[in-house]
Formats: sequence, C-alpha cells, structure tokens
Amino acid sequence: MDEGEQQTGRQPERARRLAKFVVPRQRGHSRVDWTGEPAALYCRISHASDDDQTGVDRQERICRDIAERLGVLVSSDLVFVDNNRSAWKRNRKRPGWDGLLEAVRSGRVRHIITYHPDRLMRQPHDLEELLHISDEHDITLHGQANRRNLADPDDRFFLRIEVAHSCRSSDDTSRRLLDATVDRARDGLPHGGKRRYGYTPNGMEIVRDEAIIVREVFSRYLEGDTPQKIANDLNRREKRTALGKEWNPQTVRALLDNPHVAGIRMFRGEEIGDGEWPAIIARGLWEEVRDRRSYRAPVEPGKEDAEDRFYLLRGVVICKRCAVRMAGSDGRYLCGRSQRTDSASCGRTVSAPTLESFVRDAAIKILERLEVTGSSAPAVLSATDAAAIEADRQELSELKEMWESRELSTREYRAMRKTVEDRIAAVQKKLIIRPAVEVLEGLVGPHAEQSWKALEAAKDHQRMNAVMRFLFSAVIIDASSLRGRTFDYGRVEIEPNPIL
Repeated sequence: MDEGEQQTGRQPERARRLAKFVVPRQRGHSRVDWTGEPAALYCRISHASDDDQTGVDRQERICRDIAERLGVLVSSDLVFVDNNRSAWKRNRKRPGWDGLLEAVRSGRVRHIITYHPDRLMRQPHDLEELLHISDEHDITLHGQANRRNLADPDDRFFLRIEVAHSCRSSDDTSRRLLDATVDRARDGLPHGGKRRYGYTPNGMEIVRDEAIIVREVFSRYLEGDTPQKIANDLNRREKRTALGKEWNPQTVRALLDNPHVAGIRMFRGEEIGDGEWPAIIARGLWEEVRDRRSYRAPVEPGKEDAEDRFYLLRGVVICKRCAVRMAGSDGRYLCGRSQRTDSASCGRTVSAPTLESFVRDAAIKILERLEVTGSSAPAVLSATDAAAIEADRQELSELKEMWESRELSTREYRAMRKTVEDRIAAVQKKLIIRPAVEVLEGLVGPHAEQSWKALEAAKDHQRMNAVMRFLFSAVIIDASSLRGRTFDYGRVEIEPNPIL
C-alpha cells in the first residue's frame, strides 16, 4: 500500500476519534431527537397585579401546546413563572428566571419553551449568562414562531440581535415614560397609579363623601385617636378604602402621610410645589399631623397597660444641650442620647411628675383666658415678611424657567429650589391654620381647670397630650443650677405656639 492509500485509510479513524469532541452545535436536531426529552416552561408578564395571572396563564397554555407538538416532557416543577416582573430592570429580582437557570445548570433541562424570547430576557447580560450555562448542555430555545439552538453560532447571533432590539425598545419606553412623568410634575398634575382616597381616578376632582372622612381622620388623629381605633370605627360604619377594602392601621397611616390631600405635588420623594388639584386638608393641618407622626410611636399590644404611667409631655420635651427630644422612662424624661456610648452621650434628666404639673398649670392658665372663635383665617404677615415671600417665589419661578430651558440640571435645580422653599416655609409657619376648635373644644374659658380634671379622671391621655402639643411648640430643659433634689424651675423654658 503506497503512502497516499495509507493516509486515506487513516481519515475514518481520525473522524471517529474526533466525534466525541464535536461541539453540540454540529449535532442534528430533528423532531425524532426530541421525543421524551425534558423541557422547562418560562412565562413572564411585566405589568399585572400579583393577583392577576391572566397574562402568564395564557402564555403557559401556548407553551404547553408547543411542548405537545414537539413531544417533549414538562414536569410540574419545571414550570417557572415571573408575574409582574420586569426583565429589563437590572436590579429586579426574578425568582422564576433564577430557578430556570438552576435547572439548566443541574442538567435537568434539555429544552426551554417560552412564548417569545423577549419574555425570557430583555438585557444582553441575561442572554450571555444563559449562553454561558448552555455551553455545557445542548439547549434548544423554542418560541411560538421560531426556535434557537443556543449552541449554534448563527442562532446565537440572531438571539443577540433580538435581545438588543428588545433592550433598545425598553430603553425607549422608559425614556418616554420618564419624560411624560417630568412633564406632569412640571404642569402640577398628579402622578399616575391607583386611585387616591378622596379623589376621582384622575386625582383632579374631590369625592365629596370621602373628603368628609379624610377630614375626620385628620381631626381625630390630632385629638389623640390611634390609627387602629380610627380604622375600627370606619369599618364599623362600613366605610371602605379607595380599593373597596376594609381599613387597617396601615391604610390610615398612609392617608395621614399622603401629601395629595393637601394639594402638594411630590416628585421622587421631594416636594416641588403646589398641585393643580383642590386640596381637602389645609397645609397647616397636614403639617401638624406630619409633625405629630414624627414622634408618636405605635403602641404595641399590651404595652400601654404594662407601663406605670402615661408621659403627658411626650414629643414636647427637648434637651437644650442636644436639641433632641427627651423620652419618658422610670418617672423621668431622659435625653434621647442617654443610651449612646460615644462622646455624644447625654445624661440629662428631669422629674416627670414635677415637670408635668408645672406645664399643666401653665396650660390651664392659657386655656382660661383663651377665646376660640373657630375662624380659619390665617394670621397677617408683616409687610417685610410678605415682601420676602414674594421675592422668594419670584426666584422659584426663575429657577423653574432655567430648569425648563436646560440651563440648570435637575440636581442643581432641586438643591437651589429646596434652599428657597426652606426660607418660605420658615416665614409661612406664622400662617399655619391650627385646628383650634377641634382640639380645644370644651376646654377653654373660666372653667378650664375643671374640664382638664375631667380629662384626667377619664384618663384621656391622648387628648391631653394633643392639647399640650397644640399649646406648646417645646418645653426646653436646661442644666440645673441647684444641688440636691430641689426642682429648679429656672431650667424650664416653655415655648408657646402661635394660637389663632
């Protein structure tokens, strides 16, 4: 046998030995090859209620039809669903997607069936992760209209184009939505979303019957009622939330925290001005509730009964050294920094019974000579204050024009606007309309002391605390100049609130 014949004879042997190194993309993929092979289904929809499975149920039916045509087997634990999950947001968790990848890694899956590749992935890095895993497994991706062999270079190329196109489409949609959101904020229109209690679905018109409930909730909270008590009473009266559900403490708190009812337009967590819709609650009342919410901690079940006493001035007493609130404990008011172990720790305390008695007497003296007309008219600003506010508002208008013309970035605009708004807010505190009639009803006049004793007898602690919060902006505690147990009244400075 000559050399040429020998070389020809060696070719089949080399081909046989090389066969085990042939990459999966070179294998045939006929219908016969797939019969009985394991497959996984993946379904996803971006915009749906967690309780609404309509979109993914339809996708699953289509995918099961595909599996039946191919002859592949789908076990119940290989159906992966991500309902109301975005595949475009990089930081969005997708449990179904993660489970699918794990099934592929473990070798349990030979085929992936999905309605369309964009249901599976809309970010190139997701595709590359799947391709990397599939390099060790012969995976075929099936859709309603086509299939892609993840080991085939041509199919990988087309998949990359499809996913890049989906990503670009999502980017364009996101940009349009952001532009529309900014435009609505600039025009003072409400942000979209679920209907807000007290307003029609577009957020621009008041629902009269619900507005009455909104005002009631705010007034009752300031009078000392807890969110739980308010929710129980609304449910007893068969009042329902905007979604038609029963009230609970969380929904009551959400209503109290909602700036929409005060006509305030928020954008990304910051106030950008007044909205174009009518307010149900006066800004002063809303700010009063916000201030109260900042200090009034929820009461744990059974905790209030376990305490020896109610601290009448909670949320009012301030440590002069640290400028933080002092909390009641063991018959004393302690600086909020008393538990710290660093250099900022403060050990200032004051006797609760003596301090409360002193402030109570001051409150009764004010109530005895106070006249409440029920007028909601704000106090009149001085000409200087009015001019300052007008100048600041003009500056806000100019800043907005500069932002709209792109002379200022959004970050610069927000920082500069906040500085000006803080100046306006400092002056406008003089115009806060305080709910005097509701909070002080039955407590003012020459019989104020008897009325107060009636509250004490009824142990209406929340109402008494609400009155203290109304009358006094702060009870400031300085260091004592006396030794021993003698109470130093000179260390107490009471700051009254402006009362209309």
